[in-house]
This record gives sequence, C-alpha cells and structure tokens, in this order.
Amino acid sequence: MSWGANWGSAAEFFHMGGYWFYVWGSYIVTLALMLAEPLLARQRHRQALRDAARQTDHPEDET
Repeated sequence: MSWGANWGSAAEFFHMGGYWFYVWGSYIVTLALMLAEPLLARQRHRQALRDAARQTDHPEDET
C-alpha cells in the first residue's frame, strides 16, 4: 500500500515527521471547539427564549 510521496508507512504518517503533537493536537482542539460551539449556541438560544418569555409574562419588571 502506498502512502504517497511523503510517507513510507502509516506510522510515519501519524508521526508527522516529529511534529505529531502539534499537528494532531491542533486537530483535536479544532474538533473539540467545533463540537462545543453548537452545544453552547443551543444553550444561549434556550436562555434567550426563557428571558423573552419572562419579559412577556412580567413586562413591568423591565427597566
């Protein structure tokens, strides 16, 4: 199986020429942020809906 012009094996590919920590670490951080963003956006959206419902229930509390 050929791993292309730069790598002779899968182990060399994953090792990334000694920079595996930075390369794969960057992928892991990016993946974590991409997974967290929709979850945090959903939480903020739900909070905004609760705040809006609370304001319509008690408009006199608005300053």
